[in-house]
Amino acid sequence: MEYALYRVELDGHHEVTAHAPGGPHRNFVRLLVGDRVRVELSPRDAKRGRIVKKLL
Repeated sequence: MEYALYRVELDGHHEVTAHAPGGPHRNFVRLLVGDRVRVELSPRDAKRGRIVKKLL
């Protein structure tokens, strides 16, 4: 279940829509504008993905 969608800009100036993984056993991670994240792209749609990790 997707709770929040984020617009993520990749290194090549491409934009994708990504969601943060949620669920009862996941810790909530606050994402702010400018945060660097690792995104896993969907094999079916190159414009959608999932935020896997927040980078420091």
